[in-house]
Amino acid sequence: MKLVFYLFAAATAALAADDDAKLLPDGPGKEVVAHTCLQCHDSASFRKKRLNRDAWSDTVGQMIDQGAQATEPEQAAILDYLVHNFGPDSKVRINTAPFSEIRIVLSFTNDETKAVIDYREQHGDFKELRDLLKVPGLDRQRVEAKKDMVAF
Repeated sequence: MKLVFYLFAAATAALAADDDAKLLPDGPGKEVVAHTCLQCHDSASFRKKRLNRDAWSDTVGQMIDQGAQATEPEQAAILDYLVHNFGPDSKVRINTAPFSEIRIVLSFTNDETKAVIDYREQHGDFKELRDLLKVPGLDRQRVEAKKDMVAF
């Protein structure tokens, strides 16, 4: 019975990782990030960060020290992907961003973040800023102040 439970848990985790990987931004290194990083945690743990190259390099090194398996070329690809997509000036991809990324990077309240996600799930992808401003409960001034940090 325990074996069945562990197999079910492993299959469920693998499916969740696949779904999470689909929401990552496309680009060089995406596959190695999905394969390496999503083995241990979900993408929200790194999507909410906006680190420079040195800080991401330290983070990748820590993950390797903790047991993540990646060759040196794979580590370089992971680093380049993270810096490009989650560096200090990287935008929040509002149509795929998890709760924590919207909440932390855009400084939305919990209620505003939940409203964005609920609206997105009910109405589909946002096409432009005007669509995001339709979300009930959003502070229009906060959205306007962060508009350059949002990608559609």
